[in-house]
Amino acid sequence: MTAQSRTISRLVAALGIAVLGLAPPVSAQETDAPAPNLSLSLNTVGASEAGGCRLTFVIRNDLGAEIESLVAEAVLFDADGRVARLTLFDFGTLPANRPRVRQFDLSGLSCDGIGEVLVNGIGTCEGDGMTPDACLNGLRLSSEIGIEVTG
Repeated sequence: MTAQSRTISRLVAALGIAVLGLAPPVSAQETDAPAPNLSLSLNTVGASEAGGCRLTFVIRNDLGAEIESLVAEAVLFDADGRVARLTLFDFGTLPANRPRVRQFDLSGLSCDGIGEVLVNGIGTCEGDGMTPDACLNGLRLSSEIGIEVTG
């Protein structure tokens, strides 16, 4: 048998094993590993001391490195779907793999008047290997209350 014939035989055998499902199993850790993400959840809303609305977010940075500065552009819509306010939320420093709570007071805006929060973009995402696109692509949005958070 020539060297070329042996190589072809090995390839055919390897393909046969793979087709029959006899290839070594892939570990659950390799297949079920969660994708790196930046989860942002609207947790509560309530009246602020200044007479406006206070939004409370829980944010968890699972992107693999500390975020030194995160600023998101947000659009608040009223119950009728009209733009009520365009604002920036400065989430500050976010350590890797740990949750943080951030509150934002919106003066002159009633909590009842908020129907949706749209994360329109990420203006700043700084840290080792971090970019605004990396933070935006990893962003996972949710809400624990009746106000929808989209992006």
